[in-house]
Amino acid sequence: MSESPSRPRPSSGINDPDLDPSNMEWNLGRAHNVCCMKRICYGCNYAARKRGMKGCPFCRTACPDNDADRLALIRARVAKKNPEAIFFLGQQYFFGDLGLQKDMRKAVELWTKAADLGSIEALFQLGCIQEDIQEDKARAAEFYEKAAMQGCVEARHNLGGCEGQKGNHDRAVRHLLISAKMGHEESVGNIRRVFMRGLATKEQYAEALKGYQDAVEEMKSHDRDEAKRLGYYKARVDLE
Repeated sequence: MSESPSRPRPSSGINDPDLDPSNMEWNLGRAHNVCCMKRICYGCNYAARKRGMKGCPFCRTACPDNDADRLALIRARVAKKNPEAIFFLGQQYFFGDLGLQKDMRKAVELWTKAADLGSIEALFQLGCIQEDIQEDKARAAEFYEKAAMQGCVEARHNLGGCEGQKGNHDRAVRHLLISAKMGHEESVGNIRRVFMRGLATKEQYAEALKGYQDAVEEMKSHDRDEAKRLGYYKARVDLE
């Protein structure tokens, strides 16, 4: 099953509003700053706050404290045809966040615009929609391939699933090896499963496991672990 559009569920006991993760919009361990739509990993954001940096670490804009102000900042970027903002507004319509009514048609319309402007995440989400809702596997694979060629690890992982469903196990394993080496845990599990079925070699499984471990080791940081412990990153991946 492919990953579906995800959104944050931030929650913490932090009292300082500038440290509160609810002031940022989280997805897969990174944050969109709603003021400038630039991204920062949750560990780096936590480290910046600990050092006394207030507001957005990039543009220094004060963190909005309500949905209406957050939405206004996003719409300002959308008006300037910022692909990240257009993609992100689509997420809000899909999940019915920031006071918006759920509207999947509007979400897809925005993701399509964002993809045309270069958003890799929008390509991935359009692939998820095609696979999970429209049930058009071929069209989904087209979106995943475009996103994967631009470095989207989730799209690369899903391409492995698409190839596996078609019985192209060699191609599936090659895709999964790439995503595993980019730190995608589920890809390692999938390679293990096909190895246990005799559809991948022991060497391929060992290569995937080592690549994954190396990627995880590279990404380790005390601030990231502490931010996660404090509730900076909680995401859901269920379609509603």
